[in-house]
Amino acid sequence: MSSDSGNGELVSIVERDQSGTVTAEYRQQNDQNIVQVHQVVKNNSLQPQAVSHIQNLVNIFLPAGYPKSVTDDYLELASELRGGKILSIVQDSLQAFSSSIAGLLSSRAVLQAVGFEDSNASTTAAVLLKIVQDSIGRVATILFAHRLGSSLEPECKRFRFAADIFNDSALIVDCLSPVFPKPLRVVLLSTAGTLRALCGVAGGGSKAQLSVHFSKWGNVAELNAKDSSQETVISLMGMLAGSLVISSVTSKTATWASMLFLIAVHLWTNYRAVKAVTMVTLNRQRANLVMSTFAETGVMLTPKDVARQERIFERDGVLRWCDGTIVGWGVIGTKLSSIVARKTSLSLADIAKACPTEGYMLWFGGQLRDIRVCICLENGCTPAGQFKSWMHGLLSAKLLSDRRSQAVTESDALQALVDAKRQLDGTFEEFLERAAEAGWDTEDPQLETSSGYRYERTKL
Repeated sequence: MSSDSGNGELVSIVERDQSGTVTAEYRQQNDQNIVQVHQVVKNNSLQPQAVSHIQNLVNIFLPAGYPKSVTDDYLELASELRGGKILSIVQDSLQAFSSSIAGLLSSRAVLQAVGFEDSNASTTAAVLLKIVQDSIGRVATILFAHRLGSSLEPECKRFRFAADIFNDSALIVDCLSPVFPKPLRVVLLSTAGTLRALCGVAGGGSKAQLSVHFSKWGNVAELNAKDSSQETVISLMGMLAGSLVISSVTSKTATWASMLFLIAVHLWTNYRAVKAVTMVTLNRQRANLVMSTFAETGVMLTPKDVARQERIFERDGVLRWCDGTIVGWGVIGTKLSSIVARKTSLSLADIAKACPTEGYMLWFGGQLRDIRVCICLENGCTPAGQFKSWMHGLLSAKLLSDRRSQAVTESDALQALVDAKRQLDGTFEEFLERAAEAGWDTEDPQLETSSGYRYERTKL
């Protein structure tokens, strides 16, 4: 990004969220620090805090960047489907409740299944427990989808395996619940419901992305249909095998030993399955491996090479060099306040000069010794620009981490940006070409794991 502040003109930087809504404005004149920072509220009939709360509530239920992130017919279809779903749920609930009262929930076996083993357990208690479990699970589904929904696509391998862990953990908690007193039993059963809800969100979202990855002819719908058929056959085989195993398990010790053994085998096989998936998109971890190896040795790793080195549960936002060393932490698509709100003797123009005409600004948040890279993206930043910003941050963090034994100043940090930019300018075009030749999808950056922000820079 070129700097216009040096000619005495007033520069305004407007920040927008993914939906295009203005969230803040920053102004700077000459080489001074920001002279005005204020939040922008478009609707003056509401208080800013009220607007913020309403927007946050809406964001929980709608896709990030709505309405620009979806087609015009999304809301109409969703409204019709949700309305019909509500009526269907009410009808099913009335039918289930009437049949339950008639006899299903009054049976001792069903009461034991929901955790009440004594003869004094009532039908009402069982129904209320079921309602509590379902309610907590549904709330957990909403919160989990809101908090980590944007991470499901770039981190699909992690969440696909996490879904199995959530499901198996829920099974163990269910089996342990009868050992504890009733009040604690209710908490454990509710926890199991929450874990199953997390399993549903993580498994469903990651499965969708994996289906897109596996589809080469655009046949995502067919893949999902055939996958359901495979799961049906596997479920029938599992039920058959389970009926044979149950007849030979006669004690609690044997039951627990068998269950734990099967869970261990299940997680091991699923870990190997997830590990075998070779993604061709560059998320943060894969970008770290590919970019650092290229910068260090000039070798371009293929997707299969990276799949063998990739960690299923990598630390969030870590900047890791090719030798496994953590050189810092990074966040991309963050607010401008992460840069300009930090107390620094440098002006925004100084920072902008370190990454001119690239569609992003980069600086370090928090304490310099922590090496936390904050990358702000300009509106219209291309996929190549996003990859370049992440590589710029990675190289800068590497240069600063080599100086951790010394006191790192802001001048050192600025020099690290300049040196990294110089190295990047000489190699990045070759990096993109060789990455595409190696099989990487350089048109689909998956570096952002939350709803991002974009800024626009204009003269006033």
